[in-house]
Amino acid sequence: MRDFASETGLADSDAMSISYPRQSARTRRFSLGVPRAFQIAPDESRVAFLRTRAGDDPVTCLWTLDTATGEERCVADPAALDVPGEENLPAEERARRERAREQAGGIVGYATDRSMRQAVFTLAGRLYVADLDTALVRELPARAPVFDPRPDPAGRRVAYVSDRTLRLIEIDGTGDRALVQPESDQISYGLAEFVAAEEMGRMRGHWWSPDGGTLLAARVDETPVQRWHIADPANPDAAPAEIAYPAAGTPNAMVSLVLLKVDGGRVDVDWDRGMFPYVVTAAWDRHGLLIVVQPRDQRVTRVLRVDPSNGDTSLVHNEHDPVWTEIVPGLPVRTAGGDLVWVTEDHAADTRRLTVAGTPVTPPGMQIRSVLGVDGDAILFTASEEPTEVHLYSRDASGVTKITEGRGVFAGTRSGGTTVVTGSRLDRPGVEVEVRAPSGVHPVASLAETPVITPRVELLRTGDRELRTAVLLPAGWKPGDGRLPVLMDPYGGPHAQRVLAVQRAYCEPQWLADQGFAVVIADGRGTPARGPAWERAVHGDFAEPVLEDQITALIEAARRHPDAFDLDRVGIRGWSFGGWLAGLAVLRRPDVFHAGIAGAPVTDWRLYDTHYTERYLGHPDEDPEHYAANSLIEMAGELKRPLMIIHGLADDNVVAAHTLRLSSALLAAGRPHTVLPLSGVTHMTPQEVVAENLLHLQVDYLKQSLNRG
Repeated sequence: MRDFASETGLADSDAMSISYPRQSARTRRFSLGVPRAFQIAPDESRVAFLRTRAGDDPVTCLWTLDTATGEERCVADPAALDVPGEENLPAEERARRERAREQAGGIVGYATDRSMRQAVFTLAGRLYVADLDTALVRELPARAPVFDPRPDPAGRRVAYVSDRTLRLIEIDGTGDRALVQPESDQISYGLAEFVAAEEMGRMRGHWWSPDGGTLLAARVDETPVQRWHIADPANPDAAPAEIAYPAAGTPNAMVSLVLLKVDGGRVDVDWDRGMFPYVVTAAWDRHGLLIVVQPRDQRVTRVLRVDPSNGDTSLVHNEHDPVWTEIVPGLPVRTAGGDLVWVTEDHAADTRRLTVAGTPVTPPGMQIRSVLGVDGDAILFTASEEPTEVHLYSRDASGVTKITEGRGVFAGTRSGGTTVVTGSRLDRPGVEVEVRAPSGVHPVASLAETPVITPRVELLRTGDRELRTAVLLPAGWKPGDGRLPVLMDPYGGPHAQRVLAVQRAYCEPQWLADQGFAVVIADGRGTPARGPAWERAVHGDFAEPVLEDQITALIEAARRHPDAFDLDRVGIRGWSFGGWLAGLAVLRRPDVFHAGIAGAPVTDWRLYDTHYTERYLGHPDEDPEHYAANSLIEMAGELKRPLMIIHGLADDNVVAAHTLRLSSALLAAGRPHTVLPLSGVTHMTPQEVVAENLLHLQVDYLKQSLNRG
């Protein structure tokens, strides 16, 4: 087999110092240096955002941009604030970063008052406030460790959580006090429980009233939740970490909501928590307080209006679906006139549509991805008409306007006449950001590194279902050079796409191709942006539709590239859901897949969390056959192909028990396999050395396995 790695210069010793794996690891997959988390001042005078100072600098700073001149200013730099290292992060912050897949450090989140004159944030568990006019940063003497600080709309005081307690401190540093005391060490106020943060996208647990006189707080009681213990076998002197993990079929945390007056007084919010135990989110604007709740089976989503004076609730909107109701980011919001903005499933048109006051306002075929905000009666949102692209749109009384053009993935935010537009495109690397203000268009610099690799990706529609599929061949390969082993590189499951019109998404696949593979990535049934029927095709069964679509994409890609694809040497690798899929592929279809690498795989869905798993497979006591049919452990005796299983031992999302139990089942069945445990690694692999070497180890394993015989 021709050595494309050597020909592209990626294998020689001189190039290794700037090789793609090392660069990708050092830059946290090119996320460092990218501006993000934009907020626009109501008077449109400034835009605030977060960014590290360089593409290999992991310390995030707080910046502003003057919309009149386009001048950028660093308001808060952790390096200048003389704070201790991140080893002092509170446990809640470590968990939040894991849920958010946050790979940087420093100021990774901030909140502002209504006028956006002040911003608050934490560093090493300590509380800071920055004056965005003067760039003066002060530490407030709050009780450490501080988590999730949020100023009231008027900027008079800051609410934060410390030791599971919701507290207040005045903006001048006086009056630090507990607003409410947890009744036991299993109860918290102001925090999001595990499934809210991991599966619902709700990272917060407290919300200010518009007048700053009341806080809505989540009261989370984890007493009924089973306790798991995550040990670090490499450090046996360290006590295991205890986590409250609601696995499928087991009790969830009990979540209620309370209204707390800053000057004393408490009102409990009243709704049928027995029927609707999941608190999806809350929104409090000048029209009043709304909460969104779901039953455990998620077939209904209710929007309830809360009366802050007595906690009573009344129905605003009821969304029902016979399979499940989807949580769309950014909801609920209301127009200036008070109309509810929502997203509903139009099954007749097979479209997720935007509605205002219950009336659809977007056309069939435009799949809504998120609602980014409402400015007056104009609604800013993202949607897909072609699944590989995500565009920014605005809807007002005159209709729907497309803001972005070209092949890419876009997002943004808006206030008044100013819009921030972010985008990643297929025809160029990196992320582009511009502030479109009345004074003109101002670019926001991205300091991210440019990848040393330029992908050459072919986007296809394969099979009768027109599966969006990406194919990458080695740089320099041409027909006649010989057929290549094939590497399938999917995620393949709900809520994530791999095949997008974004160049940087294909850097790692191109590097893999340059090691001598034909790489195929396919988004099959269950993945987003193809309509409700497409997503619901996996209900009750991940295995058959997901695996069938991967095979269809493989065969069709090979048909189009007969000189490149050697279907007698097909490997597959993936992480998380993709890891489960890689294991499934070699177990179920060894006639197609000849080697697999399963990273952090869900091997037994009974060990994964309630909100995600029960949405797709039902309750394990009611639908045990769904769990058995999708369990890799149940299939262990069928293994005939090489399989490497990789797992971080500190993973609190897909815990290492998944891999250990599969390995035990394989051993009991006499099936040889390889297990690579990663000490101290969570569900992410941000550690530079680990991330770099994992790529090399996977390539070596695949080459050895696919070239046997």
